[in-house]
Amino acid sequence: MGKPVVAIVGRPNVGKSSLFNTLYGERISIVHDTPGVTRDRIYATTKWREKEFVMIDTGGIEPDNDDVILQGMRIQAEIAIETADVILFMVDFKSGMVAADEEIGVMLRKSGKPVVVAVNKCDKVGEMPAEAYEFYNLGLGDVITISSPTIPEFVYLFYNLGLDVVLPISASHRLGLGELLDAIFEKFPEEKDGNEEDESIKVALIGRPNAGKSSLTNKMTGDNRSIVSDVAGTTRDSIDSYVENEFGKFTIVDTAGMRKKGKIEDVIEKYSMVRALAAIEHADVCVILIDASVGVTEQDTRVAGLAHDSGKACIFAINKWDIVDKETGTMEAMTRIIRDRFAFMTYAPVIFISAKTGQRVDKLFRKIVEVNEQAKRRLSTGVFNDMLNEAIAMVPTPQDKGKHLKIYYGTQVSTNPPTFALFVNDKELSHFSYERYLENQIRKNFGFEGTPIRFFLRNKNKNDD
Repeated sequence: MGKPVVAIVGRPNVGKSSLFNTLYGERISIVHDTPGVTRDRIYATTKWREKEFVMIDTGGIEPDNDDVILQGMRIQAEIAIETADVILFMVDFKSGMVAADEEIGVMLRKSGKPVVVAVNKCDKVGEMPAEAYEFYNLGLGDVITISSPTIPEFVYLFYNLGLDVVLPISASHRLGLGELLDAIFEKFPEEKDGNEEDESIKVALIGRPNAGKSSLTNKMTGDNRSIVSDVAGTTRDSIDSYVENEFGKFTIVDTAGMRKKGKIEDVIEKYSMVRALAAIEHADVCVILIDASVGVTEQDTRVAGLAHDSGKACIFAINKWDIVDKETGTMEAMTRIIRDRFAFMTYAPVIFISAKTGQRVDKLFRKIVEVNEQAKRRLSTGVFNDMLNEAIAMVPTPQDKGKHLKIYYGTQVSTNPPTFALFVNDKELSHFSYERYLENQIRKNFGFEGTPIRFFLRNKNKNDD
């Protein structure tokens, strides 16, 4: 469930960001010759062999450095390692294996995670500097061959790290990247059969720091597993808790609070979002906590947007409602604010709670079950097309220069989130406003509360049956 997570780690200036940008296709990570340029985790979703996965680009690891920034970068990488399904460990062909590589190798072996070693900067992989031959005397194991240039014997050196897959690449010249991606692909965890799948609902508690996530975790689990403090950012790691009660089985993930880069003073706190993002990716339901005593902030909309973009079922939990001064219409006014600020998530229910007192926590459990069921709901093609035809009859499809969009039929192709394919004459004639109309009709007829709905249009050829 969820996309596999691949963390790119290594010491500074070995080319992690260059590889990240090359694989993703955009220059979204800063590349510079100065070690330590990439201080914040950058993440992106990409695809190989029809399999989507999430890449995390981390700052360089300096194992024995007292600099606070470099210490923070190490912590960032450690969190990414803990979070990832596969580790891509990058080393530098030109500088050779140094003590820092060996120490990072020890760290990775202790993690127990599958690791692929990429020996970068093999720009002329058929040539080997004479001084590198001394490392060949290590007599280390086999190296996976690649399709283009021959592998320099120098690469054998890196087998001394005790990691099982070593591949020479050049990120800047795009050499060996296909073989590298194949090696990563083979390390992805196997998808479990339905009978083996964990039956619990995975619930990620997300929000900015000090919104009450740890307090809510403690109230939902009945166990003080998370440190609760008024100091923002107390929780720096995600904590999983299994809960079984009259409402069902749940795995609650208390994620570290998310903050804007410019507002972070504690360098360690910068990197806690790595685990929070992974928690969202692997969650069934995201509970977005809003601090009622502060109100809705820009950061709240950003956090919610991460869950929405990931297609997750969502609930807005307005926390600390017990300390809000109330008068007639206070709850309704707050609901209007939520609907206005989160106009892209009108499908998400709003619940007013107090993690401290336990107010409406039972209702929150029930709502989690409901939205999870809605996200997994599937409509038959016949029922969906009956609704589709009725919707088109009420409001005709859009037109451009006298040419109407024709929707021949539709079908639901997946769940989590519910996704519908529409077969049309020309998808360029569609308009987001009409898709929004169809979404509203689906919700009016079938519910789907708490989950986003997605469409994709496909041109139907004249020869199609």
